[in-house]
Amino acid sequence: MLDWLKNINKEHPEFWKTYLSKFEKKSDRFVVLSTETSGLNPNTDVITSIGSFGIINNTIFIGDNFEAVLLQYKFFHDNGLTNEFVVESKMKKIGEPEAIQAFIEFIGNSVLVGHHIDFDVEMINASLERLGCGRLKNQALDIDIMYRKLQDISNKQFSLDELCEIYKIPKSDHNSSSEDAYKIALLFLKLKSRLGIN
Repeated sequence: MLDWLKNINKEHPEFWKTYLSKFEKKSDRFVVLSTETSGLNPNTDVITSIGSFGIINNTIFIGDNFEAVLLQYKFFHDNGLTNEFVVESKMKKIGEPEAIQAFIEFIGNSVLVGHHIDFDVEMINASLERLGCGRLKNQALDIDIMYRKLQDISNKQFSLDELCEIYKIPKSDHNSSSEDAYKIALLFLKLKSRLGIN
């Protein structure tokens, strides 16, 4: 009940203090992100990979990206699973603490964009909690909600594949968080212009 009291004078890691200081001014940068996870419960599952791209002035900057496979050995060991898929990935492979710190440094105060972004944010918040940090402060936009607002649809959610089909974004043979983030970025730019978001 008094957990919030413990956090008042809590000493946060340096990278978290730097992150918080960036919110004194507004960002003109969007960061599109996608996570792959071990399951759908932020309390019991973990992030296995993150892919993201920066967008400024309606341009996706491929060089402004963050990609990582998170080495979750303890989680996989504790749950009797293997980490074999990691071997085949060409993405940077780092432990969760290093990956989350690098990701927080990458996003800064940018507006986050994703497909069902609330889930990605909750998974990242769970990782941050394990590092003794607070919760993400970034604004977030969800392309599914943007599409439904544009079409005035309130009773149906759309998968990423469905949205890609609607906007004729080609499917890829690869299935990775970075591929998904790129598709989300393309969809975001289309929806952003139609909704008049600056």
